[in-house]
Order: sequence, then structure tokens, then C-alpha cells
Amino acid sequence: MLIVDRMLLGGIKFVLGKIAAAVDAELNDDSRLREELLAAQMRLELGEITEEEFARFEAELLPRLREIRSRQGGDAAPRLESGEYKVVGVEATADFEQE
Repeated sequence: MLIVDRMLLGGIKFVLGKIAAAVDAELNDDSRLREELLAAQMRLELGEITEEEFARFEAELLPRLREIRSRQGGDAAPRLESGEYKVVGVEATADFEQE
């Protein structure tokens, strides 16, 4: 009976661990929220919703997106002091034709 009890508890622990991992993944995944925001923007462009409705929807989603990104450890837009600049990329072209 002791073996059956341990197997039962081990199975329950395994299932609860999987559920906790799925919930954690859902809480830290911003792709669903980005898709919802994109869908709302498309509805706005198609005239299905008004600017005010889109603004309310966006006001609800953006703080949630920021919260997820802060939990992930990356801030999408680092805050700089006034007068500071951060170079995030450089694009250059060159024409090396010799005459």
C-alpha cells in the first residue's frame, strides 16, 4: 500500500508541476498580447472600431506587455538621462568602384 501511495503522490506532483509550468509560460509569453494588439490595429484600419476604442484597448494591453518584459529581465526601451544617447545599430554603404 505504501508503494501505491508514493506512486499516486508522485503522479499528482508531476501533474501539478506541469500545470505550474504551463501557467508560468502563459504569464511570461507576450506573443498573445502582441497578436491581440495587432488584431485591434487591423480592426481600427478596417473601420470596425473607433480611435477611442482602440486607445482604451491599447491602454489596457501596454502595461501588461511592459510587466511581462520586466519579468523577463529585458526592458524594451532603456531609460537614459536627458542628453544621453545610446547607439543601437549602424547602417553604412560604400561604393568601391575604381576609375
